[in-house]
Amino acid sequence: MKIRKGIFNIKMVVILMILMILGAVDNKSLAASTIKLIIDGRDISSSAAPAVRNGRTLVPVRFISEELGAKVTWNNDDKTVKIEKDNKTIVLRIDSYLVQYIDGDERYFLSDTPPIIINGSTYAPLRLVGTALGVGIEWDGTNSAVKVSSKIKSSFQTFFQEKISTVNSGQAVKGKMDLQIKASNSMPKNGAEIKYLLLDPKTARGKVIARGSNLTGKYTWLPSLDDNGKKILVAAIYDNKGNFLSGDSIIVNIDILPSISLNGVKNGQVIDGNISLSANINFLASYVKYEIINLNKNKTNLTTELDPWGPYNWSPMVDESGNYSIKVIAYDENNKGYSSEYINVKVQVPYKLGFSGVTKDMTINKPVNLSATRNFNVTETEYILRDPNTGVEEVLKKQGYGSYKWFPGPEYSGTKELLVRVKDTLGIIHQTQGITVKLSGKPNLILEGVGPKQVITSEVKLKALSNVGIASVDYILINPAKGTKKVLGSGQNPSVEYKFVPTKEMLGYSHIKAIGLYNGKTIESEEIPIKIYLGKVYGPKPIVAKDKFLGVASNLAKESWKNTGMSASLQTAQAILETGWGQSVPVDKYTGKFSNNLFGIKGKGTAGSVISNTWEEYNGTKFRIDAEFRAYNNINESWANHKELLLKAERYGIFREVMHNSTQGAWALRRAGYATDSGYPIKLMNIIKQYKLDELDKIGI
Repeated sequence: MKIRKGIFNIKMVVILMILMILGAVDNKSLAASTIKLIIDGRDISSSAAPAVRNGRTLVPVRFISEELGAKVTWNNDDKTVKIEKDNKTIVLRIDSYLVQYIDGDERYFLSDTPPIIINGSTYAPLRLVGTALGVGIEWDGTNSAVKVSSKIKSSFQTFFQEKISTVNSGQAVKGKMDLQIKASNSMPKNGAEIKYLLLDPKTARGKVIARGSNLTGKYTWLPSLDDNGKKILVAAIYDNKGNFLSGDSIIVNIDILPSISLNGVKNGQVIDGNISLSANINFLASYVKYEIINLNKNKTNLTTELDPWGPYNWSPMVDESGNYSIKVIAYDENNKGYSSEYINVKVQVPYKLGFSGVTKDMTINKPVNLSATRNFNVTETEYILRDPNTGVEEVLKKQGYGSYKWFPGPEYSGTKELLVRVKDTLGIIHQTQGITVKLSGKPNLILEGVGPKQVITSEVKLKALSNVGIASVDYILINPAKGTKKVLGSGQNPSVEYKFVPTKEMLGYSHIKAIGLYNGKTIESEEIPIKIYLGKVYGPKPIVAKDKFLGVASNLAKESWKNTGMSASLQTAQAILETGWGQSVPVDKYTGKFSNNLFGIKGKGTAGSVISNTWEEYNGTKFRIDAEFRAYNNINESWANHKELLLKAERYGIFREVMHNSTQGAWALRRAGYATDSGYPIKLMNIIKQYKLDELDKIGI
């Protein structure tokens, strides 16, 4: 029994020693005050007692190092500790998992616990100090002691088994790379996200270059030309609370050799219509431009700034046929361009004529805009109505070019065909197939100048449009709740705009219509629901003083960045652009209620909604109506709701893939339809560059 007990004790000591060195002993199960520190047989616990933090045993770096003959240097500027012994150097950075190790060769590795300062002294994980000094470390379970022996030599060992498998340490990075780690048996089971970081060796800070929830998945890295030089590439695995679990780090030398090629065409290709061009770029481009040279006419066309990851559709006209050279130019962060090789093609575009404004079997009872769509120049355009039974044609409008607004009168009824016929610059006639439409054959009257649900706050100009020659027109205001009618203007000239000036007696919801006199009879327009409001109208208000908005927005962005991984610089630039530096935040136009809505999201928020203006179109005229915009109790809620929209809505899936990068993210937002402004990404990037917002995305480990 005594032998079995002895064996049991030995096993427990070994297990406890391993757990202690690996940092698996919980501070609740073993108090730091009970741990002894013995160096080469001397108990120095009273001078340098170990500490336990988050289940890891930490020891005072300077005391142990100097006891073992090492030189220790503290740099207060960058909060680093340099330990030098036996031609080995190790540099520890306070609160950083990244460790620099020099033993002939320079390398970096990740610790499982960062060094911290306790009572003015630097403490580091026991195993890390042992690696740094190359000494033996032993756990004495019987005496609850950590024994350090300079007589036992230990070799360098990394803390984690995960390895970056697609890039080698010291490799020269010339352009686009795949990033992936090799799975290990010790992969953390609670790992939720992997981030690939590119860090500056001098500061141990940098940026996220790829990220995702597939820990062993393959990710694409587009290096920036501004990244050239020696960098540290880190693959870091985190749990769902953002706590670092494990990873790998290597040195890379970035020396990008810009490579750009044009996709979508081949040398010698004959182009006979619309063609989709795109760019293949091996570095992070801010934007691209396409240069298209007509060699026959010696004429060059250079596009505006376009999406480096989106298509550019080129539709050459017939008279642009000939020989061409095409290339794409990619521009870096400093607007320096790098060109692809020219691709030589031949354009031979056949004549194509289309007709728009009506659809097959459409019933026309209001004005329609007829238009010819073509890929050649014309000298004459005819819009034609044809009887499908007899083939008899009538030219509705003959003009040089352009669209034609047609409002068929009662003389037109039944099933007809519409088509367009044009004459090109060589005198050749082209025409479309007929489109079958149905004509009511009734007199119609349209009221222009107002639209459904429009809120009228001041004078508006009304006009009656008819498909018959009306002699006069009356404008009528109807109160549907009271069943009353008021003639606004009687016997008005239909060809002259009528100025409608609302009064206090008209306040509230009403309908408005026009009644025209035609051949002794009346015809009426449809009733258009409107709202008349003559009270005070509140406009957008500032959220804070303009010079303080950057600070407010960047703080919100940095907090969101930690929680979501979405570029803080991009978030800040969006808030600046959407609100005009915080000076134009929606309020309720009737009550002045402040919305705290920084991104103009419609609907109901945590504090209900506010009524503001939005644009609609009716009978070809744009007008403003009331719309509900989300209201929040504070701007924090608005910020969170906007990020929730981008993180959950299906349409923003392409954005989420690159949201860690402000440049790629800006273009992805445009591609996903976030903004209709084609210049939206460039505006965001200009704000980021001008105010150096990319500093907000700096990260360490």
